[in-house]
Amino acid sequence: MRNIDIQSIKQRFGIIGNSPQLNYAIQVAVQVAPTDMTVLITGESGSGKESFSKIIHQLSPRKHGQFIAINCGAIPEGTIDSELFGHEKGSFTGAHDTRKGYFEVTDGGTIFLDEIGEMPLGTQARLLRVLENGEFIKVGSSKVQKTDVRVVAATNVNLLNAVEKGRFREDLYYRLNTVPITVPPLRERGDDVYLLFRKFASDFAEKYRVKSITLMPDAIPVLLDFRWPGNIRQLKNIVEQISVLEYEREIDAETLKRYLPREQASHVPALLNAEKSSDQSFSERDILYKVLFDMRRDVSDLKKLVFEMLTHQPAETDLLKEHGHLFENIGHYDTPHFGNRPFQTQEQHDAFYLPMKQAQPHEYDDQKIEDIQHENAEESLSLEDKEKELIVKALKKHNNKRKYAAQDLGISERTLYRKLKQYEIEE
Repeated sequence: MRNIDIQSIKQRFGIIGNSPQLNYAIQVAVQVAPTDMTVLITGESGSGKESFSKIIHQLSPRKHGQFIAINCGAIPEGTIDSELFGHEKGSFTGAHDTRKGYFEVTDGGTIFLDEIGEMPLGTQARLLRVLENGEFIKVGSSKVQKTDVRVVAATNVNLLNAVEKGRFREDLYYRLNTVPITVPPLRERGDDVYLLFRKFASDFAEKYRVKSITLMPDAIPVLLDFRWPGNIRQLKNIVEQISVLEYEREIDAETLKRYLPREQASHVPALLNAEKSSDQSFSERDILYKVLFDMRRDVSDLKKLVFEMLTHQPAETDLLKEHGHLFENIGHYDTPHFGNRPFQTQEQHDAFYLPMKQAQPHEYDDQKIEDIQHENAEESLSLEDKEKELIVKALKKHNNKRKYAAQDLGISERTLYRKLKQYEIEE
């Protein structure tokens, strides 16, 4: 394909950038569009996968048919079959009328299935039947219906890994992956980052009726060196923040850095944007707390398990002597002079090295066991409270929009939906 054709496609669909990877992805999309082949678009979240589905639809013979984009991760598992394939009246509680599904409504058009990796296995089997012979059955019906729908799927996860773990059907993967298109992440698109910055700055200047922000020379390398784990979506959000909050329209490096997450120098993708100091902000610190609490709980459970195994086998007390420092704060070994620290008295030495069957009764009474169990129960409850608090903060930050809250939490919308039910959180 000639370069002039690619440029016209970019202008038509509002795609900014000139990186070779982006141009190749557009070229593949344009070449496959006139066919009815199934396409699988892969790329990180926020990299612009939906734009390629629109290219494929608009340049195909189906362009006058309907185009529907569906986020498979946003539909609860119990209703996704009804959403996609429809249902008969009375087929389940709440089914007061017969309903057409998306595959029936878009007959002759294109369906874009985003986050296809989140689709339940049962629904995957139904989708495979549609792809193989164009047949589907409504929920609660026995009548086979036909549909002529082109499927374009997208995912930000490695589907082959999902296949190996039994979370995605292998036959469906190869049926979807007829023509693969890989959308490059923003960090691999070079100077496209600066072009997008200028485009967004212009758009927000017009939207908010302010002068467009510009980057000073020292700020451009900072922009280009950042990893952009949230890709185009993250860049757009940051440009909007700067456009609204900064009085100075020329942005220097220090000003730009204030809006970038602290992990900008790291090669590990950032979890969240670091928020400015606010009690209500949902910050990366909260996520790290949760991770540390989970690790602490797991280690505590492991220590208790090993401790109980060894204390019920006197022949294994040598292991306790050799590795006693691993069992701090567990029952009998709760002492400040422990592990590699020297014992200061013979009594402390004997208390540690005596076989368990010779231990004094008061050191292993029922009250001590209950105290340990109570401590673990409180720790478990505190973790649940912390998780609930993080979810509430994420929802509040994004005005109860579950899609963006789930992205900040690093979970799917379906998982967030289950957590809302579990903790009885009202949106």
